[in-house]
Amino acid sequence: MEKNILLIYMSTRREAAEKVQKILTGWGCYIKIRLGIHDGILDKCSNTGLVFIELAGENDKHVEIERKLNLVKGVTAQLVKLKLTD
Repeated sequence: MEKNILLIYMSTRREAAEKVQKILTGWGCYIKIRLGIHDGILDKCSNTGLVFIELAGENDKHVEIERKLNLVKGVTAQLVKLKLTD
C-alpha cells in the first residue's frame, strides 16, 4: 500500500495563499485530506504556512499539481510517497 502526500510550504503566505487556494480548488477531486498550519492568531499571524495533503488518483496528476504550486512565488511543494506494509 502507498500513501501520496503533498507538502506545501509558503514563505510568503499572505501573498501566496490566494494563488495556492485557486490551484488546490482546481485540483480538488484529487485531494483526500488537507490540513493547513500557520503560527499565530489575529494580529500576530505569521507570514509562513505549511499545508499537508493526502492525494488520490493518478501519479501524473500529483506531479502536475506539484509543478503548478512550485511556479507560485514563495511556495515550495514536494511530493512524498509513503510505502506502507501491513
